[in-house]
Amino acid sequence: MTTIAKLPASLSTADARQQDFGFLTDEGGTKVNNLGMGVLSDGTPFLTQRGLAVLCGVENAHIGTISSQWDEELEKPRIRKIREIIESHGSAIESPHIELKIGGRVIFGYREELCLAVLEYYAFEAGQFKQDEALKHYRLLAGRGLKEIIYQALGYSPDQNLDKRWQPYLDRVSQVHNAVPHGYFSIFREISEMVVTLGENGVFMDDGIIPDISVGKAWGARWTDQCLERTFGERQKYVHNYPDYFPQSVSNRQHPWCYPDEALAYFRNWFQTEYVRGGKFQNYLESQARQSKITTETAKLAIESYRPILIG
Repeated sequence: MTTIAKLPASLSTADARQQDFGFLTDEGGTKVNNLGMGVLSDGTPFLTQRGLAVLCGVENAHIGTISSQWDEELEKPRIRKIREIIESHGSAIESPHIELKIGGRVIFGYREELCLAVLEYYAFEAGQFKQDEALKHYRLLAGRGLKEIIYQALGYSPDQNLDKRWQPYLDRVSQVHNAVPHGYFSIFREISEMVVTLGENGVFMDDGIIPDISVGKAWGARWTDQCLERTFGERQKYVHNYPDYFPQSVSNRQHPWCYPDEALAYFRNWFQTEYVRGGKFQNYLESQARQSKITTETAKLAIESYRPILIG
């Protein structure tokens, strides 16, 4: 049986000219080790440009040109073949890489589908440029997925991580327990169903993903623009503290708005029709993907989870 020790042992002999990223974690929870293996905060495994180059036995620049040539109008034979391999595996990707800010610099992360296709190309399809190293690693991976090897190399457990990902939200819930005055509702509490749905689809609330701010700003604009206090009464502020490990905690105590219960039915209708169906929900998730806080695929999956509401 293939063991985890074999592949990283080979990867650790990477060309000394390549950048050693060390073991790093960014603010969004993305991890990268010194072998060029990484896991996004939503559990997506990837290899850095360096890691994929070592896996395939080629120079770093040979992987870089996959990214730079991917969308060229006149498709290169190598790119065409890699696309064909990906399609033969039942997958399709829009971009070969994800841009990630790790350790203060931007790197490219290559997802498993692309990595395996490039490895297969250099093992079997590259003609005179076939690499013995690629064939060796292809055989090592035959009995075990790249995802599992990356997970083990980083000490990552999807099941354990799922529990940990919920912790920031649970900690926020405990911080605001009974903080809202009687007769009023808070945005944070009212969007709990959305938070759970997002989490079930890989988008977890943390110190970088705070959907109640997005909803709160949009709802606050509606409240003031429509002068809703004339209909429902005045809103007021309440004390809201972030957990100590959130960067936002430096400005504790926070004072967001809470709203009269008389406006609750109006808010829920606005939330479904204006925020969710009106495009603000989708725009928020897409903005998180652009900032690499979640992957584009995770954003699409979360949006799809709301499809009955979006088209209802």
